[in-house]
Amino acid sequence: MITLITLKNVPPFAQGLVRDLRARWALEEAGIAYETRLLAPGEHKAAEHVALQPFGQVPVLQDGDLTLFESGAIVLHVAGKSEALLPADAAGRARAAAWVFAALNSVEPFIQPLTEIDLFNAGEEWAKLRRPAAEERLKARLGQLAARLEGRDWLEDRFTAGDLMMATVLRIPRHTELVTGHAVLGPYLARCEARPAFARALAGHMAAHVAAA
Repeated sequence: MITLITLKNVPPFAQGLVRDLRARWALEEAGIAYETRLLAPGEHKAAEHVALQPFGQVPVLQDGDLTLFESGAIVLHVAGKSEALLPADAAGRARAAAWVFAALNSVEPFIQPLTEIDLFNAGEEWAKLRRPAAEERLKARLGQLAARLEGRDWLEDRFTAGDLMMATVLRIPRHTELVTGHAVLGPYLARCEARPAFARALAGHMAAHVAAA
């Protein structure tokens, strides 16, 4: 049985965004049974957890003798077990993996600065000065992604782990309409979130926080 280790509770603004959602969604798409181990506040910094995740973060996935951290690595590991997330042909698998890395390395770094300004530093003078530039940089990068998706349902010719990862990244600035209000990216994100596996993953993710409230 696969075990997914994550947090028992997070503040409301982070609920639905913690990266265990990515792992849950991948497992649900692949149809793989798993159990969760929920960490109480502070336990993610304890020596026992740091031995599994050197940076004291979540999620961590345990699959037999294998222990993995970093959501991208976890999603690709799970995806490798099912054609639901990776095509059978080598070229298709490589392209899907490339989109996983693109989501994490080419899109998310443009989203995080704006999110950190808005959610943690909105009242700071430096944040007010920096925000317009951060938003413009993000809009430009989202425009590049939208150009790829124009006229497509998915990043490639079918839903893959790349779309799963990209969708979870695009959900981050949900306090704005930069994605949800976009003519191309809004419908794309809606298609991803309409998948039954996503609904199951989100329900499981949120249930942990409801139980801990």
